[in-house]
Amino acid sequence: MTENELFKRINAIAQSCDYKIYVVGGFVRDKILGKPGKDIDFVVVGDAMKFATVLKKELKIKTLVQYPRFGTFMANYKGYSLEFVNAREESYDFNSRNPVTKQADLLTDLSRRDFTINTLAMDISEENFGAVIDVYNGREDIKKGIIRTPLEPGKTFSDDPLRMMRAIRFASRFKFEIEQDTFEAITKNAERLAIISVERIQDEFNKILMADVPSFGLRLLEECGLLKQFLPEAIVMKGVEQKKEFHHKDVFYHTLEVIDNLAKTSNKLELRLAGLFHDIAKPRTKRFVEATGWTFHGHEVVGERMARAILKRLKYSNEIIDYVKKLVRLHLRPMALISDEVTDSAMRRLLFLAGNEFDDLMILCRADITSKNPNRVKRYLGNYEYLLKKVVEVEERDRIRNFQPPVNGQEIMAIFNCKPGRLIGEVKKFVEEAILDGEVENDHDACIKFILDNKNRFE
Repeated sequence: MTENELFKRINAIAQSCDYKIYVVGGFVRDKILGKPGKDIDFVVVGDAMKFATVLKKELKIKTLVQYPRFGTFMANYKGYSLEFVNAREESYDFNSRNPVTKQADLLTDLSRRDFTINTLAMDISEENFGAVIDVYNGREDIKKGIIRTPLEPGKTFSDDPLRMMRAIRFASRFKFEIEQDTFEAITKNAERLAIISVERIQDEFNKILMADVPSFGLRLLEECGLLKQFLPEAIVMKGVEQKKEFHHKDVFYHTLEVIDNLAKTSNKLELRLAGLFHDIAKPRTKRFVEATGWTFHGHEVVGERMARAILKRLKYSNEIIDYVKKLVRLHLRPMALISDEVTDSAMRRLLFLAGNEFDDLMILCRADITSKNPNRVKRYLGNYEYLLKKVVEVEERDRIRNFQPPVNGQEIMAIFNCKPGRLIGEVKKFVEEAILDGEVENDHDACIKFILDNKNRFE
């Protein structure tokens, strides 16, 4: 079903209820930008809940998700994600972003929307099908690439502070400029973000991170003071100090470069988060050593702890937290192995520790090369390719990635004629270390013989 066929069908059902209905917001905006999607919002001038009952019956929709308090319902139909809402006006309590609403006309509904580019409505009635209703010059702002609010920006952002994050997100997504008064209002109201739930902040932040060029939005977040509200640890990375002839590069802007590099090669949110946190502890571990200069010893260890605490505070999943922790902890390891003298044992240990994330770890390490010296970049990348070749050879031979000791607890109890206890874990660890050190092959029979040959160690 084409979108026009869908619109005509929905309009006919609305007419049968004596309601007016319009397509609004993002779909109209993206259609003007030449990027129409499958997510479509409708405004119903009438009772949306009554319309939901009729629509469900006429379109034979099995499931509707309804929110009567807000006059909203959603449905999936023929590959489209549809959302319907009453035309409404809103009033806000200062300490909450949840508005009190009541039914209104279309123009009042458009005035409550966040940005002019989202105030566009499309008429889908038979007599005016496809006509765009543009009260706040949204099409002109799309043409000029401007983000601004339809009403006074200070009140817009004070009423619903999440709109400040959305302004950055839209600017980042479309590479638009935030109009000066609007940006100043964001800066002035940045602390109002405190009334927004962490989950909603995280959702908007993720969308900014997943932009084609994440640094665009991250710079804006820092400049207007929003980043400080939910991720103050990142602000501390900003700045360059110099002592004598030694200086260190600005960790904040280096981090933005790393995330942009990652965005060119991967669309994994968790990998971009790892890029964000890989140097988060440098300010805490920064030391100046005479004749040596600046050092950041242990920043990967401290960074792992910081990443865990921050991501937990921002309500990320345990899976994402574990992934980011691992990459932050290991991001210096590959560079330390760039040498002809590095042993196979060291390679095996890196593979074992990285597990399934080894390939992503190497992507992060390459992205971490932000030197402006092309010869240095070429040399570093060549070093990583050399390392990768050696690691592949070790993995093909020893099958170390995510390996489990090839001898199980039952077999160990039989060898030692013992019951379950600490001894089982000690033997497994002994075998694991022996495999990683190359003392025994990663093979069941070889490991059984190895345990028997070393049985007296445990007796």
